[in-house]
Amino acid sequence: MDFPREIPPEQSLIVYPCDFPIKVMGANVEGFAQAMTHVARAFDPAFDHGTIEHRPSKAGNYLGLTLTVRVTSREQLDELYRTLTTHPMVKIVL
Repeated sequence: MDFPREIPPEQSLIVYPCDFPIKVMGANVEGFAQAMTHVARAFDPAFDHGTIEHRPSKAGNYLGLTLTVRVTSREQLDELYRTLTTHPMVKIVL
């Protein structure tokens, strides 16, 4: 399996540190937003759960969340994505 090559910092479109929005979708169940807040705070201790944008699906079965997390490096952002994508409550991370 080929892994993407590392992007040199001078070629990155993201300037760190920055507030980075991440969209997460999961089943619309009790505790989903709280679980995502817990993950976000592991990477950004100052994360404010009040800033989460909630978007339920048309039928109400799924919930889309936008988490805006303060990231300080590419490595931190990559690890946040890995953590979210492997979380058992998460279906999709964008």
